Amino acid sequence: HFNVGGFTNLSQDHLDFHPTMEDYFEAKAMLFDGPQAADRSVICIDDEWGRRMAQRAAARPVIQVSTGSEAREADITGRQLSTEVTGAQQVELKVASGEQAGTYEFRLPMPGTFNIANAALATGMAAAVGVEPRVFLEGVEKVAVPGRMERIDRGQDFVAVVDYAHKPAAIAAVLDTLRTQLDGSAGRIGIVVGAGGDRDSSKRPLMGAAAANGADLVVVTDDNPRTEDPAAIRAAVLAGAREANPSADIREVGSRAEAIDEVVAWAQPGDAVIVVGKGHEVGQLIGDTVHHFDDREEMARALDAMATATTLSNEESKEQA
Repeated sequence: HFNVGGFTNLSQDHLDFHPTMEDYFEAKAMLFDGPQAADRSVICIDDEWGRRMAQRAAARPVIQVSTGSEAREADITGRQLSTEVTGAQQVELKVASGEQAGTYEFRLPMPGTFNIANAALATGMAAAVGVEPRVFLEGVEKVAVPGRMERIDRGQDFVAVVDYAHKPAAIAAVLDTLRTQLDGSAGRIGIVVGAGGDRDSSKRPLMGAAAANGADLVVVTDDNPRTEDPAAIRAAVLAGAREANPSADIREVGSRAEAIDEVVAWAQPGDAVIVVGKGHEVGQLIGDTVHHFDDREEMARALDAMATATTLSNEESKEQA
């Protein structure tokens, strides 16, 4: 039994379990429609799937949330007021009706419109069980999610980020978010991307396409190949990237550590680089063996190595002069 069910969005993932997107939608709809549905629902209606889910849930109380064009129909709306160089955002949240109606401003530590939608949805779910938005948002202002748009700062003069994005829509979203953090500069974006083995293979070229459409450099590498041939997985991602954007700089580096080295070496002042797919995970599954691997550790290592190499090069130049 669920007091409240929340629906963020639906995009291609897990099609190794669900034959079609419609089947995937129906699996999620079980939380909102039918005898086992939650007593109340909070649903983001920013896309067609959300609007359909709100209709399916209409037999019980529904709070609709939006950050975009559907805001006029929504009970809770969120919009960005300003953003910081770190990606943190000042956000305005409006609750249209009820005892908690009002306008609330808060600082969201995480970047991206999708995180405004997530915060609005979470606030709506809290309000549905009696938590005042202002109290709840005090907690949101302190939130940090390991491996989700997590910045790795070792004093470098470009942005370095690790994120868990492992499906096409998520990759597109994090690249759009990263682009806004460049603050209108001429900075470029480099991405390290791979796809997991023994999972939905149809999303692999779509992941490559999303990367190539949003980044200036795409380094295709291994994720968790599991029992599949890593080269075959990379080939599918590469094919999608090259078809989507033939003019993009697209490279293949099988070793994930070396791929991170590659994107860090490519970066120039004012650029941004991101490693997607594993986020908070601290292992890489190759065959039946889990090897310790943490994208955040590897990014920090690569940045430190770059800084050391730069320092040594500068010292050698001084000695020669």
